[in-house]
Amino acid sequence: MPKKESAGKTIRVTLVRSSIGFPKDQKATVKALGLRRLHQTVEQKDNPAVRGMIQKIIHLVKIEE
Repeated sequence: MPKKESAGKTIRVTLVRSSIGFPKDQKATVKALGLRRLHQTVEQKDNPAVRGMIQKIIHLVKIEE
C-alpha cells in the first residue's frame, strides 16, 4: 500500500495567538508542537497525528504547507 506522504514533507506552524485563557489540553498541544512564544515558527512532519494536533488549536496558529 503506497504512503500518502513523502519522506521529506513538512508543514510550518506559527503561533499567532496566546494560549492563555484556553483549556489545559490546548496549552499542552501548543507545547507538544514545540511552540513556546508568539510568532515562533516550527516545522513538523506532515502526518495525520500532527494534522490532528493542529486542528485542535487551529484558532491559535497559522499553517503553511
